[in-house]
Formats: sequence, structure tokens, C-alpha cells
Amino acid sequence: MRIQPATFAFLSDLSENNNREWFQENKNRYDDAQQNVKDFVQAIINRLSDIDPHIPKDINPGKCLFRIYRDVRFSKNKAPYKNWLAAGISVDGRKLDGPEYYIHIEPNKIFIAVGYWRPNKAHLDLIRQEIDYNAEELIIALKKGKRDWTDLDTEDKLVRPPAGYEATHPHIDLLKLKSFTLHHQISQEVMESERALDEVISWYESCLPFKNFIHMAIEQ
Repeated sequence: MRIQPATFAFLSDLSENNNREWFQENKNRYDDAQQNVKDFVQAIINRLSDIDPHIPKDINPGKCLFRIYRDVRFSKNKAPYKNWLAAGISVDGRKLDGPEYYIHIEPNKIFIAVGYWRPNKAHLDLIRQEIDYNAEELIIALKKGKRDWTDLDTEDKLVRPPAGYEATHPHIDLLKLKSFTLHHQISQEVMESERALDEVISWYESCLPFKNFIHMAIEQ
């Protein structure tokens, strides 16, 4: 199982012809690309269900896919379509309030991720509370995947300590995070090869202790 070169070719052409007329003329290419990604997501679900009890085999891959249509109402960029295809994989497709698996397919900008992006306030408070009480458990979980806390994504981070925590807290850098995610880039060459699925699953599996820490923190 792999992402077909034709899928990347369509996305590359779309980035240069991002208008409704071109898209309608190439709708069959879009349908094929979307189906390719949907099939790949189904293969991921099948494999993950063997190692992660939060991923049942009957998840609908169609519910995991993000729409290609952009919401341009409040954007200066009026291009109607995204130049990428992506999916969020959880028990409720891409809409779960909780940790999930993510895959982003874009020519030469492919990455996968695991974690909880921008938790709701209640869940964020619970994750911070768990770190406050039990940060060593998170550090151990990351070490099981041969990582440490500095590997967590930091694009969502407070400048000041969150309410209720002192700047001198030994894990203040973790407590300042507003998202708890890990990501990994994969080359287009690998994604077009027969190794693609194994590469994705292997990395996802290495993140499972980290993902389970988040599940535990939010009592999910």
C-alpha cells in the first residue's frame, strides 16, 4: 500500500491551477487521489487496530479525511482548494476531542503526527495537572519511543506560565504547551514506495506510550 505518484501529480498541478474551472475539468483526478488516500487511511486503521485499543477496525476512513475545500470567508487568500490531502484518525474520525493520529499528504511536504492538538480547556487543564503531579511518567513514555520532552512540538506555547503554576516549576516548559504533539517528516520517495505503510505504522507505534499518557491524563 502506498500513495500513488498520480496523487502527488494532481496536488502539484492543483497548486498551480487553484481555481474552480480547472478543478472541475480535473475532478476525476481529484476523485482518484482522494480514493488513494482513503484506501491508505483504511490500511492504517487496519494495522493500528491491532496495537491500539482506541482504534477499532470499523472506523469509517471517509470520516477521517479533511475536506479539500477551503473556508475563504475570513482569509486574504481566496484560493478555493487546499493543496494537500490529510486525515485525522481516532475513534470518531477527525473530530474526536482527544489524542489522534494524523497524516498530511502534500508534494515534498509529507508528515505524520500523533498527539492532542489544541485540547479544549477542560482537557488542557487535566493534561497540565497530570504533568504537574507526574511529569516523570510522560518523560518515561517519551523515552520508550526514543524521544525526550524537547521533541514535542512547540509552535503552540504560552509566553508566561499558565494560571496556577509558578515560573520556577521544574517542568514549566511542558506546562506552557497548548498542544501536545509529535511529528515526523517522510520523503515523497518513501511514500510512493511499498515501504510507505510500514514506515508510517512503525513511527505511530513508537509514539503509543506518549499517546497513552494523554489518554490517561484526560481519563479517556
